[in-house]
Formats: sequence, C-alpha cells, structure tokens
Amino acid sequence: MKALFIKYYKDLFLGKRLFAALGLCVSLFLFTFFLPWLGDLPYICFGVLILLIFIDLALLFRSRGIFLRRDLPERLSNGDDNELSIYVESFFTFPVSIGIIDEIPFQFQKRDLWFKSSLKAGEHKTITYALRPVKRGEYIFGQTRLYVKSPLGLISRRFNFGKEHTVPVYPSFLQLRKYELMAISNRLTEIGIKKIRRVGHSMEFDQVKNYVQGDDYRTINWKATARKGDLMVNSFVDEKAQHIYCIIDKSRAMKMPFEGLSLMDYAINASLVLSNVALLKDDRAGLITLSEKIGSIVPADRRAGQLGKIMEVLYKEKTQYLESNIEALNLAVRKVIRQRSLIIFFTNYESMSALHRQLPFLKSMAKSHLLLIVFFENTEVRSMSEIPAQNVEGIYIKTIAEKFVYEKKLMVKELAKHGILSILTSPEKLTVNVVNRYLAIKAQQKI
Repeated sequence: MKALFIKYYKDLFLGKRLFAALGLCVSLFLFTFFLPWLGDLPYICFGVLILLIFIDLALLFRSRGIFLRRDLPERLSNGDDNELSIYVESFFTFPVSIGIIDEIPFQFQKRDLWFKSSLKAGEHKTITYALRPVKRGEYIFGQTRLYVKSPLGLISRRFNFGKEHTVPVYPSFLQLRKYELMAISNRLTEIGIKKIRRVGHSMEFDQVKNYVQGDDYRTINWKATARKGDLMVNSFVDEKAQHIYCIIDKSRAMKMPFEGLSLMDYAINASLVLSNVALLKDDRAGLITLSEKIGSIVPADRRAGQLGKIMEVLYKEKTQYLESNIEALNLAVRKVIRQRSLIIFFTNYESMSALHRQLPFLKSMAKSHLLLIVFFENTEVRSMSEIPAQNVEGIYIKTIAEKFVYEKKLMVKELAKHGILSILTSPEKLTVNVVNRYLAIKAQQKI
C-alpha cells in the first residue's frame, strides 16, 4: 500500500489555483479574529477545497489517461534544422490542459523546452519543433514528461513516456538532399551554382550519329558522311572515372567556430556534397583526413556504397590541437593516388608564414596532380575592416584588420604564382564555391 502511494504521490504536483485557494482560506481564518461575524465561513471554504481536491484526483486517475509518442529520425544532420515531432492523444472524457517537457540532449543547452497546449475529450495533436546540432557524435534523448490538469486545475498529474534513446549526428545529409532535389528541378542557380559554358569538346569519344538540327557543324565526320551519303557527326561525352580526392585538415587551424560550427565541420559538409556531385558526374570520389599524422583514407571509387562509406568516416572525425603534417600528406598522396587527380585540400591559413611553411610540399603535390587549396576568410576581421574608425583606437584596429584581409588575398596570388588553384571563401558560401569550381574545372578539362 505504501509503495502504491509513493508511486502515485511522486507524480502529483500542486497547481497555482490550489495555492491561491489555500491562501484565501488562511486569510479567512486570520480575519475571523477581527471579524467574528464570519463565523464558520473559513471552515466551510476549507472543507469545499478539500472536497474539490479529491474530485480533481478522481478525475485525473479514474480514466484511461493519455498517450504520447516522440518521433525521432534515425540520425540528425549536423548544422541543419532537424524536425522532430511529439504525438499526443487524450483518452479523458473531459478537456484537459497539458504541458510537455522533452528531455533533449545536453549538447543543445536548452533548459526551457516547454510545450503548452490543451486537448478536448478524445482529441489528438502533433507538436513539431526543430533542433540544430553543431557537433557530430552521439546525442542521448531522455524521457518525455507530460503534465495533465483537469478543468479544476488544482493538481497536475505527470506521465513519463519513453526511454533513453541515442541518435547519431552525421555530416549534413540534409544539405546533400537539398542540392540533389534542386539539381533535379533545374533550380541550382537559386543557391548560386552557376551554369558553366564548356570550352571545346571533351576528349572522350562516344559514337558517330546522324546529324540533327542544332548539332555543331565542326563535329561533322566527313569520312563517315562520304561512306553513308548523309551528314554524320561525332558525338562526345564528358570524361568519366576521373579521381576526385577531398583532403580535410583536422589540425587546430580548423577549430575556429563560425555560427556554432567549426571550420572543419563546414569542410566536412562541403566535401560530402562535392563527393556526391562527383559521383553523379561518374567520377571517382575519395577522401583523406590529416592532422599531425594521416588519419582515414578512403580510396577513390564510384560504387553504390561509396558515399555512405565517406559519410561513416566523416562522422567520427574530430579536430586535433597540433599542426597538420604536410610532409606526411605528400608521402601519402604519392603512395595512395597513382594517377593524375583533382585534389581539393580544405585547410586554413591565418598568416603568410603558415603558408610558406607548407608551400614546398604543396608544390610537390601540384607537379603530379591538379591541386585546389580551399581556405577561409576571417569574417569577423573583414567586418572590422569595413567599420569606419571613430577615434585613434578605431584607426589602429581598422588598420590591423585591413592588413590581415590583404594578407589573405596575397596568399591567393602566392599560390597562383606556383600553379596552385585556390578558393578564399567565407564559411557559409563554402559548398557553393567549391561545387562551382569543380564544375568549372570539369568544363575546362583541366584534369
């Protein structure tokens, strides 16, 4: 009996109306000392309150109660708004007021996730909300707490639903789907993906076919035309099976945050989208990660499960606190990448001296492959350089900021001087800029 009492007692909470009613009763008892004519009114009010409490308890417990289900996705997308939903259905024979606390993972640092609503008798509702994770890894969801009040509102009863559930947070696959859907509907220009005009023809011959209006007259095959008596043209297709490697720097240079995400997370999301685009173009996508030593290596391939393999590797990667070992990367590239490939190296340089330390090894890789260095603008410094100076201190800060911004532009020129392609971009435009450059390189047949 005691265990049963404790079981129900710990799920009962006193409401504001009950405290207000108790306050009224106490006030009446106090007033009887000064106003004898009140007589038994305080006792009557207190008795009515006790009766209402028992009625409230009976309403909350003499019913089938309520049902709740939290719908979680199998995995969350890092850096994106992920939609979650809570389905709740009332089996009470009267309208109730409800409050829901969802125990979301501590990584979100949200302690005020409270949903308030009401349900009529037998009504059901679906409550949706969004969560934006900014770190990859495992996120643990706790129970969902539901608080129910009857129309009296004196006491609320708590219902506990669900158990602890672990959901992995993967690199931004929602961004990946967005690019695919927009590509299908030919709306890529809305997000900045440019249509690249092809220069000449690719070197991969497809077939000789009959001329149709609109074909380029420069592709006419005169020998085939003479043999058949009809105009025949050579048909070309994009070169396929070219190797595209994304190399992600995991050193401390990539730990800098921007809108909650680290630069490495932006690089991971961009490399995932780029790998998908490369596979859709029938190229082979590969991956190498790097910090003070070589991390994961996924050899370039275009099989059906290649993108999933790349995603599984990227899911586990974390930034390190040491500098990247470019010499080890140069040796790994020579050993792993046997044919000429497009190598896209996601890293970050904050000073010209940092670039000069790595430049000899970058030049070595650029001799055998087409090397594209992707590094980031410091958006905070850039915004400081654009603010008009108001005093001497402001002039000093603005001058230093302009120096750093100018030094970044010098890095682009320094890389170009040694035949190395580069992209200097802000983190939010990284994916669009990288995909555009890849498409331009394909159109210009540089690989």
